[in-house]
Amino acid sequence: MSTATSPSAPTAPGSRPEPEVTPRRVIAYFALVFGMFMAILDIQIVSSSLSQIQAGLAAAPREISWVQTSYLIAEVIMIPLSGFLSRGLSTRVLFTISAAGFTLASVLCAMATSINQMIVFRALQGFIGGGMIPTAFAASYLIFPRRLQPPIMALVGLTVTLAPTVGPTVGGYLTELLNWRWLFLINVVPGIAATLLAWFLVDFDTPDYALLRRFDGLGLALMAVFLGSLEYVLEEGQANDWFEDHMIAAAAVVAMLGGIAFFLRAFTARTPIVDLSAFRDRNFAVGSLLTFVLGIGLYGLTYLYPVYLARVRQMNALEIGETVFVTGAFMFLTAPVVGMLSRKVDPRRIIGLGLAGFAVSSFLLRPITADWVFDELFWPQALRGVSLMCCMIPINVIALGTLPPERVKNASGLFNLMRNLGGAVGLAGINTMLQSRTDLHAARLAESVQWGSAVAQERLAAIAGSLSSVLGQGGAAETAALARVSAMVGRQALVMAFSDVFVTLGLIFAAMLPLALLVHRPKGEGGGGH
Repeated sequence: MSTATSPSAPTAPGSRPEPEVTPRRVIAYFALVFGMFMAILDIQIVSSSLSQIQAGLAAAPREISWVQTSYLIAEVIMIPLSGFLSRGLSTRVLFTISAAGFTLASVLCAMATSINQMIVFRALQGFIGGGMIPTAFAASYLIFPRRLQPPIMALVGLTVTLAPTVGPTVGGYLTELLNWRWLFLINVVPGIAATLLAWFLVDFDTPDYALLRRFDGLGLALMAVFLGSLEYVLEEGQANDWFEDHMIAAAAVVAMLGGIAFFLRAFTARTPIVDLSAFRDRNFAVGSLLTFVLGIGLYGLTYLYPVYLARVRQMNALEIGETVFVTGAFMFLTAPVVGMLSRKVDPRRIIGLGLAGFAVSSFLLRPITADWVFDELFWPQALRGVSLMCCMIPINVIALGTLPPERVKNASGLFNLMRNLGGAVGLAGINTMLQSRTDLHAARLAESVQWGSAVAQERLAAIAGSLSSVLGQGGAAETAALARVSAMVGRQALVMAFSDVFVTLGLIFAAMLPLALLVHRPKGEGGGGH
């Protein structure tokens, strides 16, 4: 394999020639992007079907969450490691191994007969599949010249944001129409196709086997301890009462000590497993912070909408999927427009517009009530979809497009890691805030629903009267009426908590607006070319 360049491509003195765009490379690139889509989709595809998987595997309620947690922990370790492996093995070999291993692990997940098998196979699926995400990201800057990177980033941005958005919808349909095992079997044919296309068509870089001989095993172990423990704390903390749980407290200590040891190793090792020097580039550092915050919004709101519709509106998976598909539709429509604008407009302005739109889309949800459904949620979702594209595409170009090609692979792993960590931190914070604010609002509402309240007494009497025809006069109707009022209080408290979370997310995105001013507009050489 060799890195071909076009003999006719115009070059400036002292600069690298532009990469040659050939049909072979375009097809290979689409195979990489599709593999990335599968790996990201599988994070969320099980989220709407956990109860069915739990029943099928006879799992305990506390065990079933590990179907997602094991995948995320393993994936978050592989993502930064993939930069080193891609340089050592080449994009062709690493992606082929990742796609083939992901496909095999998907089959194993579908064949699992116990929750323990499922957890192991999901971890394997996440670890191997995690190599596809930054590898496809980096290829965008190695295959295409600079003038084509904004529209290419539109495709990448759409893939990264659309996959987790439609994951619950796709999972709900597959489980309803077939069964939960098809959540994994659906990967088989596309996985085989991506594997074969990558092996036979990818040709744009060469392996550096000497790098593999300097593999830092200790650095990998420390990174795995650090990121694995951190992801465990973030994923399981809220459900286990955070540091009141001994396992969570112990994992937090391990994450802190592992993090200190990992960073010391990364800064002192001759060939670190992850090169952190990319953060010296201001565009990359600011872009990574912005993508961290974008991860909060991407994964946080992808989680919040279905939770509201399920817990407050009592919708099933199919109804939820049909309601939340608005965001994905508007992302799909907006991506090519933003890709074209990024070539003509200062990307900092587009990022600012996206952050402002994201904040407004969250503030629009402040007056949410228990009666909101598709119509009321349409415009906040539509604005969120547009804003995601306005943020994702130019942030990608600014963060990675100004780096030299030899640093893109490693930086791509770090960049994608920041987005995933943002999502994990965001989900942990959202769940914690949702629970604490629900408890607070429930306590305050309960103060106005005391026995001495005339309004409460009238409401109880009215409900008891409506139930008396079914339950008869006396204590049964009054008890049922009291239970119904209690449920109404709990639901209203939950809705008020949702409002608080949406406002908080809006404030976070509004606070990020000044960061757009700190980056330099990309110009000159970097990434893939001019």
